[in-house]
Amino acid sequence: MRQQSGDASFLRRLNTAAILRALRAAQVATVTELARAALVSRPTAETVVEDLLAEGWAEECGEEPGERQRGRPAKRFRFRASAGHVVGLSIGGYRLHAMGADLSGQILLSRKTRVHPEMSAEERLSEVTRFVDACAGELGTDTRGLASVGIGTTGVVDEEGRVIKSTVLPGWTGLHLQAELSRRIPAPVLVENDMRLAVLAEHWRGIAVGRSHVVYLFAGNRMALGLLINGQPYRGAHAASGELGEQPNGLWQIFGRVIDYAMAVEPGELRSPGQAAEFAFARAVEGDQRAAKAVEALAGSLAEGLVTVVNPFDPEMVVIGGSLSRGGALLVDPIQDHLQRVCLYAPEVVASQLGAESIVVGAVKLALNNVDTLLFS
Repeated sequence: MRQQSGDASFLRRLNTAAILRALRAAQVATVTELARAALVSRPTAETVVEDLLAEGWAEECGEEPGERQRGRPAKRFRFRASAGHVVGLSIGGYRLHAMGADLSGQILLSRKTRVHPEMSAEERLSEVTRFVDACAGELGTDTRGLASVGIGTTGVVDEEGRVIKSTVLPGWTGLHLQAELSRRIPAPVLVENDMRLAVLAEHWRGIAVGRSHVVYLFAGNRMALGLLINGQPYRGAHAASGELGEQPNGLWQIFGRVIDYAMAVEPGELRSPGQAAEFAFARAVEGDQRAAKAVEALAGSLAEGLVTVVNPFDPEMVVIGGSLSRGGALLVDPIQDHLQRVCLYAPEVVASQLGAESIVVGAVKLALNNVDTLLFS
């Protein structure tokens, strides 16, 4: 938006932000409706809308079929979502996953690329930079043209986007990831912990839409939590909320039965805990009773752990995410039954519909929230 100086220009910018906010919220509106929503005069609204049209933030709409009335119809306008694009990216040990979206949040592309767990921090940063640049090109712009970039990563991430501690990615502990990527990517960059982004995604576009208090359990080759309190991801005093740390006996205590089952059925096949669970899910669906018993034991272990969170936190919903979300009712039903028995107020237990995409979808939302801050503040 056009920058001016002095008190008058400051008031003009406030009015412009108010009109733009009202236009985005209304989807389609007349100048009179925008003036009323933004609490400004109609002449002021007309001038602002003219500027927004000229700068590409708004566009005029045609009439809807069958709505023509006598006299000259009022012009209607809408926010131009294609005026900018954002990229959301999740950084993992084995892959990068990016999504590009317009300013309405419509996903326009989804791309993945493989990386290696043993990559140095410098190599991983370079690959992230290259990948964001490639995604920007597919969106018809370059990185300078992106409105914002949201990044999700494992580890304890503070409010400035610094990775305080990471046990997954080499060289990540102590890395000021947001500053490093901002130096390489000429667009506004925000970095957040992956589990906070996962629960943000479920609240925005997933199964937790409309819920304010949610526990998101990421279960697979690692265990972590995302907490939503009053509709906002919870950070904790040290930004470490949701980090479960080292589990007793690793993941064996939780996944032992499905690992034993997978080894017994196919002893020559080495599987990670998450892969063993998925193998048992598939065989249980086919009617294998030993697989069903192994999955039931896995559900029982998860439920016992969830009780320690559910009872003090009192959430409305528990979302099972990560690779275990593919278990669906095989996991959800026994966990729900267990919580019904032992919790004062048992939350609804559901499987994530976003699955492995929850983190990158949350990164898109992080970028869109940043755009809102830049446009409307």
